[in-house]
Amino acid sequence: MKLSVHSELAHLKKVIVHRPEEGISRISPKRSDELLFDDIVYLPAIKREHDLFTNLLRQLLGEKAVLLVDDLLEEALDADQTFRKELLEKAVAFEELPSKYAKVLVALSNERLADTLISGYLPEEDLFLFDPIPNFIFTRDIAVMINDHVLITKAAKEARHRENLLTRFIFRVHPIFKDLVAEDKVINMNDVELFPPSHKGESVSIEGGDVMLINEDYLLVGSSERTSAHAVASLRDELFRRGVVKNVVQINIPNDRYCMHIDTLFTMIDWHDIVCYKPVIFDGLSSYATVYNHKGTQRVYPSVREFFHHEIDPKIQLHFVGQGESPYQEREQWTDGCNLVALKPGVAIAYDRNVRTEQALTEAGYTFVTAEEIIEKKISLDELNKTIIKIPSSELSRARGGSHCMTLPICRG
Repeated sequence: MKLSVHSELAHLKKVIVHRPEEGISRISPKRSDELLFDDIVYLPAIKREHDLFTNLLRQLLGEKAVLLVDDLLEEALDADQTFRKELLEKAVAFEELPSKYAKVLVALSNERLADTLISGYLPEEDLFLFDPIPNFIFTRDIAVMINDHVLITKAAKEARHRENLLTRFIFRVHPIFKDLVAEDKVINMNDVELFPPSHKGESVSIEGGDVMLINEDYLLVGSSERTSAHAVASLRDELFRRGVVKNVVQINIPNDRYCMHIDTLFTMIDWHDIVCYKPVIFDGLSSYATVYNHKGTQRVYPSVREFFHHEIDPKIQLHFVGQGESPYQEREQWTDGCNLVALKPGVAIAYDRNVRTEQALTEAGYTFVTAEEIIEKKISLDELNKTIIKIPSSELSRARGGSHCMTLPICRG
């Protein structure tokens, strides 16, 4: 299966997810801000919720369509001993570990080493070598397929450095990505030769939640708390040089925690339907969109709504999280009411707790069904139309990311 993604909506064929692991149970209130987690979560419950989410994906997409990060890492460690050694050297150097632990890590089986590199826990010594990387469950942020290229992102915060290191290793070494590497279709934003700081010292930082391919010609990139304007411009120029897309759209949004990425403010669930946070996306509060065309022209719109209606489709309907009413819209945007992943046009996954958003979409003609019912009745994706599937979210929502954040599509078609 050739890896490619040409839109947010085409039939999802292969996706990468990451199951919450032991590292998440080590987050304390004192360090939650530093580790970019808004709350402490109950590990057994968040595992149950994520397992149901993953089982739903397997039921609807097929067992082989759902890839787990830890499996990919283990297989990559097994694939190339030279790169395995290089990865360990970089991890040990960044974490400033004593050399004796480097020797212990080298001797681990690939399965145990993958677990330790992700969770930070070394069971052989009953010791935590590394900080947890709890945001790894949001696989959307680590990389993005843009048509037939893959973008390896570069996180703004040091807390996500090890995620980035492991992601680069997986995409460089794992056999599933060998064609992308061989054909020079990997764009690595961590390459300082290609993506240096600006002459004013502005850094390159970009996360996948700020990157959306609306169709093969339009790539949206948010300029946000996590993605710098310099990174947007640098990526734009490289995509145009390679001929990957015709238009790059910079979406400026408030530099604020409540809207850390553009996918916390809107996602597409059908060709004519977008779920969004009204103040920013519809009203244009502290936001605007600039369209850069590969031929050198540019156009500016005062809101994301104006951009979609003028550039993509005037028939697109915007459905408001929390029905567009305060305080419900603020509450339900915070618990990821805008953050849905489409499995195919008109079928998407949402958290079950955003009841007013559910009402808004019901009024728009969508049917809501639970993940448990889909699995129990063995309903196929072909049987579903104009349907939103609800998953439990008491603990998942504490992590500040929804189904869109928790999925990295690498093949749609």
